Amino acid sequence: MAVPGSLRRQPANRGLVSHCTHHHIVVFLLTFFSYSLLHASRKTFSNVKVSISSQWTPSCRNSTAPELRPYELWNSSHLFPSAEEATLFLGTLDTIFLFSYAVGLFVSGIVGDRLNLRWVLSFGMCSSALVVFSFGTLTEWLHFYNKWFYCCLWVVNGLLQSTGWPCVVAVMGNWFGKAGRGFVFGLWSACASVGNILGAFLASCVLKYGYEYAFLVTASVQFAGGVIVFFGLLTSPKEVGLPELGADEDEVSVEEDANRPLMGDDDVDDDDRNYSIQATDNDNQPKAIGFFQACCLPGVVLYSLAYACLKLVNYSFFFWLPFYLSNNFGWKEAEADQLSIWYDVGGIIGGTIQGLISDVLQKRAPVLAVSLLFAVGSLFGYSRSPNSKPINAVIMAITGFFIGGPSNMISSAISADLGRQDLVKGSSEALATVTGIVDGTGSIGAAVGQYLVSLIQENLGWMWVFYFFILMTSSTILFISPLIVREIRLLLHERRLRMLAE
Repeated sequence: MAVPGSLRRQPANRGLVSHCTHHHIVVFLLTFFSYSLLHASRKTFSNVKVSISSQWTPSCRNSTAPELRPYELWNSSHLFPSAEEATLFLGTLDTIFLFSYAVGLFVSGIVGDRLNLRWVLSFGMCSSALVVFSFGTLTEWLHFYNKWFYCCLWVVNGLLQSTGWPCVVAVMGNWFGKAGRGFVFGLWSACASVGNILGAFLASCVLKYGYEYAFLVTASVQFAGGVIVFFGLLTSPKEVGLPELGADEDEVSVEEDANRPLMGDDDVDDDDRNYSIQATDNDNQPKAIGFFQACCLPGVVLYSLAYACLKLVNYSFFFWLPFYLSNNFGWKEAEADQLSIWYDVGGIIGGTIQGLISDVLQKRAPVLAVSLLFAVGSLFGYSRSPNSKPINAVIMAITGFFIGGPSNMISSAISADLGRQDLVKGSSEALATVTGIVDGTGSIGAAVGQYLVSLIQENLGWMWVFYFFILMTSSTILFISPLIVREIRLLLHERRLRMLAE
């Protein structure tokens, strides 16, 4: 019995190896490090929260201490009467950043599909670097401290940084097809974790000179990266005369099966597959997909809602982990910064391995479900971690594996699957829009979460924060449960057909 084409499994890396050129390697590295630098500048803020909080609160509240004159000069940086209020404001800044970042993602995805991706990405990197420099370095050098000014800068920074992810995912989607996408994007999506590690390393190295130098270093490196991207990034294969992915897949029927998007519905009739949201028979240049059309694509809404819950947890670790280690265990800020790297190490390994497994299965949702179930247990275990740095680091890495891995997969490989499914097949101009919707919705959830984390911690303690994380992780599984059931049924159906074929 002949095995249906959709069941003929292809080696996940065959298409990748046979079509890989030095241009693919350059694109991989440039997009990888461009987003790493964006994340490094964000990580700097979370790594210096203790120092900023100390700077913004009175250093001496003893009534017997000598009063320094002039009073206005010595207390100009004291924005808050207590460290608790300063911490709450830092959480508010995180929320402001993520809300503006979320709004920017919806817009940046649409803009990225209509303008040159290289221009948009480079502009966002360089402009964001200037804002970060002004926020952390220039204000400290000028001794200018104002809550509303900080809020405005962080709104602008969120909008500018939002240009990064939709653009780099779209560029990667243009260069790398379905064959091995889970592994390639799983490895590539480590860019965020590498950026976190880089930001933590740079901040810890110069923090002893003052938190303003941490912002100065990361902003300078990010600006230089934006210049390199502007002159060196190729956004699609056609810029160097290589065939585009859609055309390449149509030429070889076997590889068309290997590159079939995972998001396609195997139960859809062939007549339905001829329909394309963007297609007009007489137009060879695909048009950018509309926002509401992208929202109506299968899986987009479910994965967006799931990512809102998961990104809340992942970004809470990103923003609050160094502060939690210092506040809960009394460890030095620089030591907490360095220890927090292990969460990102776990996320790098998790995203790569889980992406590879999803390539072998040719299904994403079941892999996510298993990882998230383990994530619930790892969160419960980490909440009870003893005051031991080695033990804390191990449990932290395990938690990063099961939370950071699925987060990386949804934001990269699955977003690319959603943007290249059958209804938009052959059109690269859907990738940035779909990615912006998924990541934008996730950022809204993360924005709400950061403020909730600060409130829960202040009123109930850190243990209830971890209970909140467990609830959100469980909600992630709930949102993708229809996709999990559907893909498991397809796996069982394929297995039965193979048994009959044998």
